[in-house]
Amino acid sequence: MKYSNIIKGRFIERPNRFIAHIEINGKTEICHVKNTGRCRELLIKGCNVFLEESDNPNRKTKYDLVAVEKGNLLINMDSNAPNKVVQEWLTSSGCSILKESEQAFVKPEYKYKNSRFDFYVEDGTRKIFIEVKGVTLEEEGVVKFPDAPSERAVKHVEELVEALNEGYESYVIFVVQMKSIKYFTPNHDTQPQFAEALKNAQLKGVKVLAYDCVVTEDTLKLDQEVPVHL
Repeated sequence: MKYSNIIKGRFIERPNRFIAHIEINGKTEICHVKNTGRCRELLIKGCNVFLEESDNPNRKTKYDLVAVEKGNLLINMDSNAPNKVVQEWLTSSGCSILKESEQAFVKPEYKYKNSRFDFYVEDGTRKIFIEVKGVTLEEEGVVKFPDAPSERAVKHVEELVEALNEGYESYVIFVVQMKSIKYFTPNHDTQPQFAEALKNAQLKGVKVLAYDCVVTEDTLKLDQEVPVHL
């Protein structure tokens, strides 16, 4: 996926989950943060950030914060981006989980019982549910999810097990929104309930995968599978 009208700024503060104050060309601007997670280890005063300038003159915020520099890492923190890059991947010839990816039927936002999974896919005779989770929390080369407790994430994993029992294939794909990492693991400290649900789902047959991304200031692309340690 590709952004347009990307500019560089310097992070000042984040007064709430939805906005940040960013210095752009010596002027303080109020920007929309496209990630409602904590992101405390990313948004540190003075760090470099990258923003997409809106072409809508009627918007209250002129910019969207989409990426941040953390040391030598460039991390995409747009929470909408993981689904977009997975959809691109599912319909490409490079998709490793589908046999007929370019001909597969891919339906985003598919309702199943009390949940809405990110994707429903038909690949020949296969019927597949896929739930996508974006990962931005990195500690010494290890990436973790979630960065804050999420009951919704637990519910999705448990319902993937239900779908599996009804004959569907079930996947959780963690999109690591950066490169140069060692492995993915659930965040046991922040939410042991999610870690346990994910481990139980894998034991019952849900496929748990993680992929890193090639990140630039204005693009994001799903890249290589990375180890998953549960």
